[in-house]
Amino acid sequence: MSLAADRRFAKNLLAWYLKSGRSLPWRRTSDPYAIWLSEIMLQQTQVATVLPYYRRFLHAFPTIQSLAAATEKAVLAQWEGLGYYARARNLHRAAQGMVAKFSGQVPSTLDALLTLPGIGRSTAGAILTLAFGQRHPILDGNVRRVLCRYLAIQGNVRDAAVEARLWRAALRLLPQRQADRYTQAIMDLGATCCTPKLPDCPACPVRRDCRGYAKGMQHVLPARQRRKPLPRHDHVTRVILHRRANQWCVFLRQRPAKGLLGGLWEFPSARADATPDGLRETWHRIGREYRLAISDGPPAGQPAGRIDQTFTHFRMTLHLFIEWYRGRRDPSELLSVSIRALEDYPLSSAHRKIAVALAARFNTASTAYTTDLFPSRFPPR
Repeated sequence: MSLAADRRFAKNLLAWYLKSGRSLPWRRTSDPYAIWLSEIMLQQTQVATVLPYYRRFLHAFPTIQSLAAATEKAVLAQWEGLGYYARARNLHRAAQGMVAKFSGQVPSTLDALLTLPGIGRSTAGAILTLAFGQRHPILDGNVRRVLCRYLAIQGNVRDAAVEARLWRAALRLLPQRQADRYTQAIMDLGATCCTPKLPDCPACPVRRDCRGYAKGMQHVLPARQRRKPLPRHDHVTRVILHRRANQWCVFLRQRPAKGLLGGLWEFPSARADATPDGLRETWHRIGREYRLAISDGPPAGQPAGRIDQTFTHFRMTLHLFIEWYRGRRDPSELLSVSIRALEDYPLSSAHRKIAVALAARFNTASTAYTTDLFPSRFPPR
């Protein structure tokens, strides 16, 4: 690309943004904390999904200090449903790091930001550009797509050589002035015009110099890797009911802090073979692990229902067993929680569906909910 084309890219993009840019709450603030939060939430998540979470999260934790002082349980509860929970844990740890090392402020240098968990080069560049008026390139998913099409880059965007080329292009095209508006503009272009499947090339402000468009390749760039069919993982999930202090209760356990859904709470579950014998064997294995004493369930030894959930790399099916607990002592490593209090515990989407169904079944929900997870006869009213 020529120097003149590079200049046209920024000029035309900024003019387009003035007319077509999105009005978003994190663009109406200069608070580095609010901007940092938005950048973390927008990682791998669309704006429409993020908006209500962003508002609720800021209401719950209006400052870095309040976030740092919160419990992980409280942070995950505000994040519940947004997915990729490592982002929330890293956000919490980074806030604690800012309080400990940076006087409770978002640091304003690249090196300092990169020492904090959950902040990589692109996120750091966005924070510094948008919150502090500095000039740093970014390379999120939208920008990668725009640049691959604009420069007709056909290689795998995760290849080191291609990534280095994209970073060089991102820096070269970044204007000396209005870097903050330009950064918002190129992200908006990828999100609303240069979209993954149906790019709106007639409306694109940089179409004139776009090599991908000139070659008719805009629909196949960036190069897509073939996705393998997602494997399915089956789990037995035991919903164990009991009475305590005149309240209906269930047992929960907390997942390990690291790994998939780290730190979230769930009903006792374990990976299983989906055959009837496999489900029964896993049901017994969970019982042995927690020393469960069970009196009844609908019907004996048979799942009451199932829930399906899709993750990035696999599909999961929960086979639900609903049971009475007859033991005098709580099972080891399980926490007794009233059904009414389940809303206070951060759960995965699949386990939240169980909690909502329980609340409706026991009349603790404020809104009507229709479900076939629980047989109408169980438990007796």
